[in-house]
Amino acid sequence: MATQYFMFMKKKQLYLFILIPSVFLGLSVFSNQVVAHEDQHAVISFPKNDWTFSGLFGTFKRDQLQRGFQVYKEVCSACHGLKRIAFRNFNSLGFSEAEIKSLAAQYIMQDGPNGEGKMFDRPGLPKDLLISPFPNDNAARAANNGALPPDLSLIVKARVGGPDYVYALLTGYVKPPTTVHLESGRHYNAYFPGNQLSMAQPLHDAQVIYADGTKATVEQMSKDVVSFLSWAAEPEMEERKQLGIKVFLYLLLTTGLFYATMRRIWARVK
Repeated sequence: MATQYFMFMKKKQLYLFILIPSVFLGLSVFSNQVVAHEDQHAVISFPKNDWTFSGLFGTFKRDQLQRGFQVYKEVCSACHGLKRIAFRNFNSLGFSEAEIKSLAAQYIMQDGPNGEGKMFDRPGLPKDLLISPFPNDNAARAANNGALPPDLSLIVKARVGGPDYVYALLTGYVKPPTTVHLESGRHYNAYFPGNQLSMAQPLHDAQVIYADGTKATVEQMSKDVVSFLSWAAEPEMEERKQLGIKVFLYLLLTTGLFYATMRRIWARVK
């Protein structure tokens, strides 16, 4: 009896030895979530969208990312920075090395000090991070009636609802109800908590001209720039998903081999 109990416990330990590492390894590969900040206002529901990058097998569309970058560059970059992205990262968007060098050179970067201990200006290089439109937060507030435009590098992951919320915000500017009194310098947005937003409506139909001929409606530009910002928040997403699938397949195979080995080892135990 004691021998049978001992054998039973050994089998349980072997099961745990196989399953526990598999679970933890799988979770470690796919665990890449950022806890969103809780909003101080009432939660507002917003429509859900079918994003190409959602789900286990989701990927970014390169043409959409390039259009989204165009919207950011021509519209959003006037107020919002993207300080965690370097020009060289745009190779993931399908830009060639020559295009990246040409794009970086359009920006003036402060560098130094030089041999005389002075700072100097130079054209941007692929290694440089995108610069903020303002030298500091105080300058940004002064230019925006006291409001501080957030950096957009992680905006999609820093807001409850992620890309759905950002898209809803961009398309949620409507005429306020007659019962609502807008404060000075505020704009009504159906999806912003409290409904009064310092940022004026940033996108308007035909505001940009897409090189591929896509019609630049507010909805289209919003989807494009939200896809771009989702990429900016997680440029390694596609590689992470591919690695995760490979790891799970490997774990599935090795679990099967371990189980078959266990059955063979314990087959003689009655």
